[in-house]
Amino acid sequence: MQVMRGWATRYAPWVGLVSILGTMQEALAGDYEGSPQVAEFVGEMTRDYGFAGEQLMGVFREAERKQSILDAISKPAERVKQWSEYRPMFITDARIARGVDFWRQHEAVLARAEQEYGVPAQVIVSIIGVETFFGRNTGNFRVIDALSTLGFDYPPRAEFFRKELREFLLLAREEQVDPLTLKGSYAGAMGLPQFMPSSFRAYAVDFDGDGHINIWTNPDDAIGSVASYFKRHGWVAGEPVVSRADVRGGQVDEGLTTGIEPTKTVGELRALGWSSHDALRDDMPVTAFRLEGDNGPEYWMGLKNFYAITRYNRSVMYAMAVHQLSEQLVQARGVK
Repeated sequence: MQVMRGWATRYAPWVGLVSILGTMQEALAGDYEGSPQVAEFVGEMTRDYGFAGEQLMGVFREAERKQSILDAISKPAERVKQWSEYRPMFITDARIARGVDFWRQHEAVLARAEQEYGVPAQVIVSIIGVETFFGRNTGNFRVIDALSTLGFDYPPRAEFFRKELREFLLLAREEQVDPLTLKGSYAGAMGLPQFMPSSFRAYAVDFDGDGHINIWTNPDDAIGSVASYFKRHGWVAGEPVVSRADVRGGQVDEGLTTGIEPTKTVGELRALGWSSHDALRDDMPVTAFRLEGDNGPEYWMGLKNFYAITRYNRSVMYAMAVHQLSEQLVQARGVK
């Protein structure tokens, strides 16, 4: 991550006089030349957040509309994979081996994050492994291009991505980095943990104390930020994540929850014929779900920590992949 030196010369100070919207439109060149949407957005940023209008227009003058991003986000949804197909995408020998190496390399930082936030080291490592293969696949799109393209040229989710664009410009100013240099996914997710800009501003932390939050190339900050995210989303230190269940009787579907949130209790499920493989208190809130595994249906109870993982990505199978990869990491690290 480049600290703002060239950025300071070209665009600082950010705070300045608000330009007239008409002047802003004339100043635009390139893909967003004459865009009333961009001019309106810049006007809002100058009025509400004190950005210098002409300097901000200099950023958009260099932003590019990426058709490949629009194609990627617009392509038809793939057939929903079964768990037996989804799991092998993430639980691989290569990912486990790389995860063990990452854990060993950053053991002290992971231990400090676990102590401070209560989130186990293996869960933090697993998230970074699932999201970016430990930094190998962090994305090659400039974030300014991704968020501008989706914010101004993708009407179905324009409101969401303009909000993220606003958050991105704010974080660039706060962290004193050139917004034209930061890269991420086609949707604007950034760094080793793939934080969206709003998540960065809300949960990312300067875990190495150098005065900057850098989740792109600084594993310490990425580790601390993942732990911070989970703590803020309800992670309960020392509690399990998920428990395999057996189901007897004819009330299987009645026990299944309709959403991701833990809206039932272990006791309620027990009354419907569910029994956990682990010792869980009857008053523990859980979500009950079924997955199609290699050997047929699997029944599971997800607890508060499982729900915390789904706040990172609202998918039961994603949360299961993170959890089971974390288990494999513990096992592999204990053997090697």
